[in-house]
Amino acid sequence: MSLIFCSRPVAIVTGSLRGIGRECALKLGKAGFNILLNDRDIDDNYGVTQDIRDELCDCGADSIPFLSDVADVALHATMLEAAINRWGRIDCLLNNAGIPSRRRGDILDVEPDTFDECISVNTRAVFFLSQAVARYMLSQDDRHDKHRSIINITSSNVKAVSITRSEYCVSKAACSMTTKLFALRLASAGIGVYEVRPGIIATEMTRPVKVLYDKMIGDHRVPAERWGYPADVASTVVCMAEGRLLYTVGQAIEVDGGLVMSRY
Repeated sequence: MSLIFCSRPVAIVTGSLRGIGRECALKLGKAGFNILLNDRDIDDNYGVTQDIRDELCDCGADSIPFLSDVADVALHATMLEAAINRWGRIDCLLNNAGIPSRRRGDILDVEPDTFDECISVNTRAVFFLSQAVARYMLSQDDRHDKHRSIINITSSNVKAVSITRSEYCVSKAACSMTTKLFALRLASAGIGVYEVRPGIIATEMTRPVKVLYDKMIGDHRVPAERWGYPADVASTVVCMAEGRLLYTVGQAIEVDGGLVMSRY
C-alpha cells in the first residue's frame, strides 16, 4: 500500500492520446481527476504524450504516461503500480483502447490472426485490466472518498450487425458482456461498472470510411443528422466517473445520435 494519498481522484485511461480517449482524458482532468495516460509505445506517441500532459497541467491535473500495449496482460500490474506509487489511489478505469478490423470483407474470409487481434485488444485486455483494477479497488481501505468506477467503451456494433467487420462486432459484444459480469460482481462494493456505445464518431479510426458514413447520415440513418464527436462521448464518461448514475448496475449508454434505436 502506498504511503501517498492525494486528494484528487485518479483515472487510468487507455488509448488516451487520440480521438475519444484523448478527449475523455482531458475532460476527466478538467473534472478534477489526475490521469495515467496509456497508449501504444511507438515513436509517434512521445510528442503527443507531452502535448496532452501540458493541456492537463493547464487545467490543474497531474498526469503520468505509461506507454504499453494493453494486450500485454503481463504489464497491467506495472501500470497500476505506476498510478499507486504516484498518487496512492485508483478511482476510475476507462477501457477505451480498441482496434478496428484490419480489413473489411466477407465473414467467410476472416482469418484467425485478424480475429485474434480484435479479441486481444477489445476483449481480453479489457477483461484482465478490469480484473486487476477491481482487485485493487476491493483492497483499498476506508480512505477512498470518491466514486469508484470501471467504464468500457464498446460500440454501436454491440447491437448493429456489420457483416464486413465481423471480428470487431464479436469482440465488442464480448466486451459488453464483460461489463455486465464485472458490474454484477462489484455492485455490493459500490463500484460502478458502465458501458458507453459510441456510434459514428469523427476520429482517425473513422476517417478512412468518411464517405460511407456521410452517406448514412445524409440518408437519415442517424436521427440526430450529424456526426458524433469525441466530446459527446467524453461528457457521458465524466458523468459515469463522477458517480452521477445513481443506483444503476452495468448501465450501457448509446452515444450514437439514435443510430441503433428501433424504429419503423
